[in-house]
Amino acid sequence: MKVRDVMPTVENTHNFDIVPDSHTQVGTTLENLKAAVIGETGASAKYAAFAKAAREQGYEQIARQFEATSAAEQIHIGLEAGLIAQEEPDYVKPEPPDMSGAATDVNLISGALGEIYETSDMYPSFIKKAQEEGNAKAVQVFSRAKLAEAVHAELYLESYNNIDAPDDDAYYLCPVCGYIHKGDDFEKCPICFMPKDKFRKF
Repeated sequence: MKVRDVMPTVENTHNFDIVPDSHTQVGTTLENLKAAVIGETGASAKYAAFAKAAREQGYEQIARQFEATSAAEQIHIGLEAGLIAQEEPDYVKPEPPDMSGAATDVNLISGALGEIYETSDMYPSFIKKAQEEGNAKAVQVFSRAKLAEAVHAELYLESYNNIDAPDDDAYYLCPVCGYIHKGDDFEKCPICFMPKDKFRKF
């Protein structure tokens, strides 16, 4: 993802359309935030399980990638749960489900498919509803998560295509929006402009 002169938003970015065959059930923005937390909780647990499987199967770099993406989903959970708590102070986040991994190539495809769904269907649907309700905070949180998920999908497919030709690149996680960068060749997050020295290395 290239760094632009201005931070990407719904207003200045052109990949926020909802897929024609949307499978997302849209409720109120509060309900959508809760649904997003449930989905991200499952994704984070799944990627943690996939990391364990990848390491056991000898794919150390991919294990680190899954760990970084699991941590990215925790960032999204925190942002979304924070907005929920503003309306429901007694809100309790769901417990992560028990998950297991399969063959690493299949796990990479599973990860990519999940991220593609979120970036092309779930989050655009939730963003549209938040716009209709005038909830600017939710629009921003959903938008940043949506943009980060697209990059996660791209990285999963890259690893899938190069599973037999790994490199030594590290993964860097933006602590603000969950964007992940592979390799050292960057200066700041292309989504929220957080500088590189604030990123977490995997």
